[in-house]
Amino acid sequence: MSAIAASQRPLPWTARQAREDRSWVLRMTEAEIQGMRDALNHARTLDKPLLEMEQADFPLNEAARGVLSRAIGITQGGWGMCLVKGFPVDEWTEDESRLAYWGMSLYMGVARTQNRASEVMNDVRNEGGEYKVKGGRGYNTNAGLDFHQDSCDVVGLLCRRTARAGGTSKVISSIALYEAVQQRRPDLIPVLRGTFFHSYQGTQDASQPPYYRCPIFGSHPEYFSARTNRKNTDAAQRDFAEVPRLTPAQVEALDLLDALMPSDKLCFTMELEQGDMQLLNNYVTLHSRTPFEDHDDPDRKRHLFRLWLAVPGSQPLPDDWKEYYGDVRAGAVRGGVRGSAITPAFLDYEKRQAGALGMPFEPWRPQVRQEDMARILAASCCEATTA
Repeated sequence: MSAIAASQRPLPWTARQAREDRSWVLRMTEAEIQGMRDALNHARTLDKPLLEMEQADFPLNEAARGVLSRAIGITQGGWGMCLVKGFPVDEWTEDESRLAYWGMSLYMGVARTQNRASEVMNDVRNEGGEYKVKGGRGYNTNAGLDFHQDSCDVVGLLCRRTARAGGTSKVISSIALYEAVQQRRPDLIPVLRGTFFHSYQGTQDASQPPYYRCPIFGSHPEYFSARTNRKNTDAAQRDFAEVPRLTPAQVEALDLLDALMPSDKLCFTMELEQGDMQLLNNYVTLHSRTPFEDHDDPDRKRHLFRLWLAVPGSQPLPDDWKEYYGDVRAGAVRGGVRGSAITPAFLDYEKRQAGALGMPFEPWRPQVRQEDMARILAASCCEATTA
């Protein structure tokens, strides 16, 4: 995989710039939309399980393939985000929308598993879940969410139904966040590049410890990357006594991020409309949402489909991110949370899809096992005692 030219890599941006320059928004043409319709009509006749589908089962025309390619390209370039408008979800049933979105994904990347049930597509809607509790996730609640990123190269949301009120999407450039920290507290940059422990929230494989280590800001010499989710960092402190306690400097650094991220300068808000697809590069953007209120009619309740994608053309990651992502090579299949229900069908799918897209692929294995982490913590404890 060739390196991404420096001039084509993501750049920092402010909320004002995102409002004034809408080059990150793509409005589909009728030819592109018709391509989606025609491919769905063909796929419906096959009645294939999603994980058995290939591109030929969802035969997009050149125009439709082109808009998806441009959208993914925009996420890997200056903005790190793209909004594609015009998917005809109002014409489709819920199952047809799900099938269409999966069919599109076959041209964009390799889907990653997202939860303890090892599902490859999640329904983002209020199903009565709780957010800031042990094992809590945000996608099945109506809660406002902390700024975070998802565990993949690109997270995609296809909006099928909007809320009665709320559910506003918030996005910031994590490169701009880094620059804001650099301006205010440069002494905290090394702290944020150090070791932080984060809870898996129960989504790990049985062989893995229930938490992992990953810096907030990456240390790759050429490519920027950031990863933060205060909820999961705090959960590791709350739920696991053996995890090293956050230092005062680490708490101060996380508090500074919490103060900066929702600021008017950095935080760009957008209302996802029916038929919108939002794509975010998780290494250079962070996102959240406001709480929402649903309609009473079940079919009108807020509903988005979520995919976590490893995509061709993605950047390399720092070596110390391998514990979580599994593969740090540019353009490789990586990310996701393993969960407890990986199937042979998924294993066949990811290998086949990686080959179709020409992406480097290695079968998954835990980078750190439970027994490895126990030794690591015991050794660090001994070092602290003798220091």
